[in-house]
Amino acid sequence: MSFTGFPAAALDFYDDLEMDNTKSFWTANKHIYEESVRTPMAALLAELEQEFGTAKLFRPYRDVRFARDKTPYKTHQGAFIDVAPSTGWYVQVSAPGVRVAAGFYEASSERLGRVRTAIDDDRRGKQLERLLADLTAAGWEVGGDRLKTSPRGYDPDHPRIELLRHKSLTVAKSYGFEPVIHTPELANLVRADWQATKPLIIWLTDNS
Repeated sequence: MSFTGFPAAALDFYDDLEMDNTKSFWTANKHIYEESVRTPMAALLAELEQEFGTAKLFRPYRDVRFARDKTPYKTHQGAFIDVAPSTGWYVQVSAPGVRVAAGFYEASSERLGRVRTAIDDDRRGKQLERLLADLTAAGWEVGGDRLKTSPRGYDPDHPRIELLRHKSLTVAKSYGFEPVIHTPELANLVRADWQATKPLIIWLTDNS
């Protein structure tokens, strides 16, 4: 099946699920999820697979074992292409529309230490700054979990202290409700977006 875009029913499904996140709603509307969410997402990933690799399509069920929020279903459908541990490309559809991202979402203390060593290094640190500046100028938002204080061993006045505070580092872009998300052209946009973030993925892979 070729990708033709996400139908409006996909966004409506998640809008309704946010209001009624119950097994009874899910059971009654699972066919909409399968037809309007899962099937188009799988088709989108299939079009991008040759260039970027095989994606993991996340399960729609939440792990509520240790969560205060016991609602059983995720209010978005995400997919991730793993290039290195917890590092790669992401795409998501939900009630607010379509969102794409890239970067690393978690790291062991050893791996994070290597990333910080690279950020501390003038040549590699400045290279990362330039990559993020270029992406920001192109409309990407830099995100990720960050320490409120400086990481141990680094001067609070370090020229790249804001980057050093990151425990994860991502860039993201949203297409929201733009009409293009309902068309085959979205695949080309996601392809171009992920291509634009390749230098960042390479930097993170090489320096972690």
